[in-house]
Amino acid sequence: MKNIIKVPLNAFVHHEQTGALWQLSDLFLNHIPFDHEELIFCCIGTDRSTGDSLGPLTGSFLSSYHSFPFQIIGTLEKPLHAINLASTIEEINQKSPAPYIVAIDACLGSERNIGHIVLQDGPLFPGKAVKKELPPIGDISIKGIVNVGGFMEMLVLQNTRLNVTYSMGHKIARALLLAWQRHLLKKKNESHDDANYNDAGQQIRYPNFR
Repeated sequence: MKNIIKVPLNAFVHHEQTGALWQLSDLFLNHIPFDHEELIFCCIGTDRSTGDSLGPLTGSFLSSYHSFPFQIIGTLEKPLHAINLASTIEEINQKSPAPYIVAIDACLGSERNIGHIVLQDGPLFPGKAVKKELPPIGDISIKGIVNVGGFMEMLVLQNTRLNVTYSMGHKIARALLLAWQRHLLKKKNESHDDANYNDAGQQIRYPNFR
């Protein structure tokens, strides 16, 4: 398995910027160990709050991609939230070999950063924005800044536009799928010593990198 580059703390892409899908897939491809024997995506949040639904939305999108082979915990149908988070982490920790966890969650931030998708090394601390003490989760974390933090966070999350979380969740899921496809293509081309890897977009035939 290749060595994974440590993620800089400021690795972020705005979900609406030109080329966001490809840039996110670059980050995911370079920092997520798709060759790991037990790679798990934990998508945290609840469908009862529009702002906090980023995780389960992303999980549902990923679950709909039949070519994405990894375990996904947390969807709109079966959310991963405050009530079942601790027991889920305990169950995951019993797996062998030890899993590598990609944690995905919504977060609050400054107004100028709304819409940014942030990739960071290390765990998420779910519920921190709303003063909940929940166990940390993840070897690497993907966070979507969905609204402004600092005041009445629970109300802010509940009144976040669904379009924001839906669009960001969809972009994260598509970028993860694209990163996985590029990973497979890279392995194939490395085995054949193919010089055309740089034209990955054409080989994958992905219709839209925006």
